[in-house]
Amino acid sequence: MAKVKTDLEVFKYDEDSIKSLDWREHIRLRPGMYIGKLGDGSAPDDGIYVLVKEVLDNCIDEYMMGYGKTIELTIKDRTVVVRTTEEEFLLGRW
Repeated sequence: MAKVKTDLEVFKYDEDSIKSLDWREHIRLRPGMYIGKLGDGSAPDDGIYVLVKEVLDNCIDEYMMGYGKTIELTIKDRTVVVRTTEEEFLLGRW
């Protein structure tokens, strides 16, 4: 009788199986790691809502710290626009 190979026997997982990605490349290839489920917006836990909430939270944090004057949120035709007027744009390591 022939033996059927299991998935572990077919795929050898070792150091050669690991690929290091550039910081932009890993976000582009695996966005679900950062924003959650990649749905179509029909479920409340789809990543797009997580992303909008994160952007809005960051705007509110900056406003509360005195770095912004206004926050504008526009939702129209399945498009979300978040604008903030900041006195300075914070870049670099925190």
